[in-house]
Amino acid sequence: MDKTRNSSNEHGWLKHSSNISLEEVNNSVSIPENAGFWRKFLAFAGPGSLVAVGYVDPGNWATSIAGGTRFGYTLLSIILISNLMAMLLQTLAAKLGIVTGRDLAQATRDATGKKTATILWLLTELAIIATDLAEVIGSAIALNLLFGIPLLWGILITTLDVLLLLLLQRKGFRIIESIVTVLMATIFFIFVFEVIASKPEISALLGGYIPKPEIVVNPNMLFISLGILGATVMPHNLYLHSSIVQTRQYKRTEKGRKEAIKFSVADAIFSLTIAFLINSAILILGASAFHGTGIQVSEIEEAYKLLSPTVGIGIASTLFAVALLASGQNSTITGTLSGQIVMEGFVHMRISPWLRRVITRLIAVVPAFVVTWIAGSRGTADLLLWSQVVLSLQLPFAVVPLVLFTSSKKKMGQFANSNMIKTLAWICTAVIIVLNVFLVVYILVTGHDLG
Repeated sequence: MDKTRNSSNEHGWLKHSSNISLEEVNNSVSIPENAGFWRKFLAFAGPGSLVAVGYVDPGNWATSIAGGTRFGYTLLSIILISNLMAMLLQTLAAKLGIVTGRDLAQATRDATGKKTATILWLLTELAIIATDLAEVIGSAIALNLLFGIPLLWGILITTLDVLLLLLLQRKGFRIIESIVTVLMATIFFIFVFEVIASKPEISALLGGYIPKPEIVVNPNMLFISLGILGATVMPHNLYLHSSIVQTRQYKRTEKGRKEAIKFSVADAIFSLTIAFLINSAILILGASAFHGTGIQVSEIEEAYKLLSPTVGIGIASTLFAVALLASGQNSTITGTLSGQIVMEGFVHMRISPWLRRVITRLIAVVPAFVVTWIAGSRGTADLLLWSQVVLSLQLPFAVVPLVLFTSSKKKMGQFANSNMIKTLAWICTAVIIVLNVFLVVYILVTGHDLG
């Protein structure tokens, strides 16, 4: 262990051994000294994959598919813009953790005090439960599509992944990162195959990444864009990233932090690029398979049923469901880690990971089970939508402190955001907040989904 962990840093944030983010794995992954770029990159790589999981959450699938089906490749520009914003904010979260030795929850608690921190913790817990809800429903839908398991039973089965997570945690943090990376790679290669099979128009596809005025003019197109942009940055991902970058055994010195920031930023950009390609592929698949056919696809189950007949390859639908299941299971790991981080950071409360997982999962399972029992698959689609609303409402409480902290020379010293980064970060923050407000107001007023 690096003895510098227990000293106070030069920015006034103490790093007591009893108040270290994810203490059981903090500073646990070794980094080879005097190694080349790629060896060091691989040693630092991993946290980016866990963060990227949030960007391919099952809650985002239906919106992307609907966007491609209705408007072709036009909204690819929205996916590109949203991903660039995500890259900026996630790299700021990583920098905060590396420089200060504090995760975002701890830093917020230090700046606000116990009462405010408790309120923020409760709001963040709601966001994590909402994320878990999307994972529960996504996994249940995938089990139903692959094996014909009724949604109600699928929801109950998802509670058993507590055992899987406990097993992984005992094997070490690097094993968790490896499992997540493999699942992400599985999703990526499945969608590469699906997109190739759907034979998209390359020129139209590339043109979709250029923003078009009609996106703002067309109300239906605008609101689907809000759905894509509004759920871009998951609030729990910012807490997660600021913590798990501290699992690396970088030297807690100026030089060591510079190196850690360089490789952690590279890891985040690489992983989020993969997430960007996956999200692009989901929309491209909707556009190339269904746009212009007269088929309206707005739900995951519809896409599954129509994909193989439309593309002309029998295995296409099955692979689509496999990717959905992989996406859902990935969220299991990151949701639990995020919950542990915010609980310890905001209110200094520690409970066993298995108990934390059981509580979070049960809170998510109950509404999913009740709604599915009463309203069926359509009810689960609405529940997914409302889970995104909860995430939208909580997001400013994570983004604003992050930009404030990383822009502060008192807290970050020479690592504080440059004027250019500061300006870009505040622009992204303003855009995300405004779009989330529009999204929430639209859903509350209309009472139905996007578009």
